[in-house]
Amino acid sequence: MDRIVKTVLNLSVFSATKFPVGLQSRVEDVIRTIKNKSTEVCIIGICGQGGSGKSTLAKAIYHQIHGTFTEKSFIENISQVVQTRRYVHLQQLLSDVLKIKVEIHSVEMGRSMIWERLSGKRVLIVLDDVTDLDTLLDLRACFSGGTVIIITTRDESLLRIYSVDSVFRVKLMNANESLELLSWHAFREAKPKEGYNDLAEGVAAYCEGLPLALEVIGSSLFERAKEEWNSILFTLAKIPQHDVEQKLKISFDGLRNEMEKDLFLDICCFFVGKGRVYVTKILNSCGVDADSGIRFLMERNLLKVQKNNKFGMHPLLREMGITITREISGKEPWKNSRLWFDKDAEYTLIENRVRTFSICGLKLLFKVFAFSYAVHLFFFGLFNIGDKIHSTVACESAFSRNRLV
Repeated sequence: MDRIVKTVLNLSVFSATKFPVGLQSRVEDVIRTIKNKSTEVCIIGICGQGGSGKSTLAKAIYHQIHGTFTEKSFIENISQVVQTRRYVHLQQLLSDVLKIKVEIHSVEMGRSMIWERLSGKRVLIVLDDVTDLDTLLDLRACFSGGTVIIITTRDESLLRIYSVDSVFRVKLMNANESLELLSWHAFREAKPKEGYNDLAEGVAAYCEGLPLALEVIGSSLFERAKEEWNSILFTLAKIPQHDVEQKLKISFDGLRNEMEKDLFLDICCFFVGKGRVYVTKILNSCGVDADSGIRFLMERNLLKVQKNNKFGMHPLLREMGITITREISGKEPWKNSRLWFDKDAEYTLIENRVRTFSICGLKLLFKVFAFSYAVHLFFFGLFNIGDKIHSTVACESAFSRNRLV
């Protein structure tokens, strides 16, 4: 029996990540707590700094125990999802648990439907990367005993507000775990290749036990010569100790050409949460070799495809992309072909009123472009006005840089 349990646990960690170094013991610790609360509504909080492996741990736990639940939902990257619609995560929760497509149009409507349709049910829910618990309060009183709710967040204070039963602070990797994870990504084996041990130990030490940094930097060093390892070591040595974003930027700087860099930034700005087929058609029609570029970004662990075949990106990598985009534009965001309409365009209009005509003209150009481009997209069966805006801006971005459309 113990052997069967161990085998199932191994399957759960492998389904959560390709190289589950150090994950097994962490999963077992949380599962033990859940079993001790098996007759109650058990709410588990997993916290830690960005890139420490909170989502991976939650995913491994979910894969381990989801078979014992009829109703379940895993909502990834809530902080990114709610940027488009504050209630979309509630809609996904209802659709997953009820196994039918549910349309809601406000937070209040979603909250009411949860109480009406899910009350008294035993469910498994994972809320990944939560930054605001306002719409999720009082779930404990809604569900029956045996329910498990797992919340991952960078902000431990949210978990105290929510009065979770147990808080697990994700420990960073030790030196041996760090070296092994880096090696899997850089060499595709558990140990460094002959002659690379000192270099690998140096890079792993600068990653400070952060799985995301080890994964991304390790992937960028795959099949690289010693000279390139030394160059990255030199760069890492100049970065302040806890500046994770600058360390992750090494992977962006290591992309092979400007097309790959532009593709990463375009997906970061416009297409996170969009379907892979949809995005590929959009970018291919703009003259970008999207298929090979997307595959390469996935190999470098800069981009992931989620279970619903939509693009996902780690929040820290997306934050890095936003920073790079704003650095490109410098202090004049109206010159940037990737305006973030909710922030950058607003700043441009408020702080630089003399530029208002330029921005309005740009928006008018986009509207005209959207009309003709929407006709084109209609034949793909993708006629969604929200997506039209994203696709139009993305193509205008490619057009302004490369004159490809």
